[in-house]
Amino acid sequence: MNATTAIPISRLIDAGGLSDLYDALVDEGYHVIGPTVTDGAIVLSELSSAAELPFGWGVRLEPGGYRLRRRDDSAAFGHSAGPQSWKRFLHPPRERLWSATRTAGGFELDRAGDDEPPRYAFLGVRPCDLRAIAVQDRVLAHPGSRYAARRAGLFIIAVNCTEPGETCFCASVGTGPGVQEPGYDLALTELVDDGGNQFLVEVGSQQGLDILWQVRTRRADEATAGRARSEVEAAAGRMGRQMQADGLRDLMADSHEAARWDDVAARCLSCGNCTMACPTCFCTTVEDTTDLTGEHAERWQLWDSCYDLDFSYLTGKHGGSVRSSPKSRYRQWLTHKLGTWHDQFGSSGCVGCGRCIVWCPTGIDLTEEVKALRTERAKRFGPGE
Repeated sequence: MNATTAIPISRLIDAGGLSDLYDALVDEGYHVIGPTVTDGAIVLSELSSAAELPFGWGVRLEPGGYRLRRRDDSAAFGHSAGPQSWKRFLHPPRERLWSATRTAGGFELDRAGDDEPPRYAFLGVRPCDLRAIAVQDRVLAHPGSRYAARRAGLFIIAVNCTEPGETCFCASVGTGPGVQEPGYDLALTELVDDGGNQFLVEVGSQQGLDILWQVRTRRADEATAGRARSEVEAAAGRMGRQMQADGLRDLMADSHEAARWDDVAARCLSCGNCTMACPTCFCTTVEDTTDLTGEHAERWQLWDSCYDLDFSYLTGKHGGSVRSSPKSRYRQWLTHKLGTWHDQFGSSGCVGCGRCIVWCPTGIDLTEEVKALRTERAKRFGPGE
């Protein structure tokens, strides 16, 4: 993985410098992935130039609702998390593991993982998503894995958030709005005024410094650097949501029999949208296929969801789905994400991006569910518990 030692260098680039940055990355052999406007949303896709960034576009977010909107300025990163997260490039939703073809002497095996993984440069990683990548690293970056191979070649350009969305709560869980941890190569803070766009650039690794030397920059004076810091700090006070993070593990453990689960079960469709949109959910299943002749077979790995009835299915005489009700499946997701994730991985599985709120068809808001569980526990055990 990339080095994560911050280098005390701050420079300024303008929109032209952003194009230089894109060109430098392409010249180094990277596939540059970033946000762009497609089909009424800001999605992550491979960019053909820096001009494809969503200059002048923002979003309006609400539980179960997402709308693209025109901004009154030319900000390239003046939007909140979209329907996708960066995990789809490091941990693809559908991936062939191997294929086998019958031959005269037996069969011939083709392992897809033997191919050289693409070298990605992620342009525009929010601090919450930077933390999400770090969370997935602990789960998936074991030696020899395809995730580890992709991750090893990754170049990350983080973007500090100066305009949180209506469903964002990264400040509550300590993942933003500014970069809170190492793991990036370059970090940008966008400043927009009548003179246009400029970006304060901070360096997080030697790889980042090597790329930055290929970009037109100018010295960042203290006034501009101070303005950038102030705008990021101000964003922490404009979060659309809040979630009390202290004691979540114990709250989940104490709430297994809470009545609130029945309330949320009446609204939950068990569609799994929250797990698909979540940047830290990582569960997979495998699917085997053959052609009609039986001469060719393939094994694929696909994203899976704990909302699927088959996810906890046990075979055998007394088998069946362990969690057969929407109540039990939602409870499993939330208690794992906010509670037992601490036991497995040493942190919460929630980074405060708010995607699960926006992309839930019925608008279930986990911050409201946590608040309701706290209220119910206080009524049962007293406010001191």
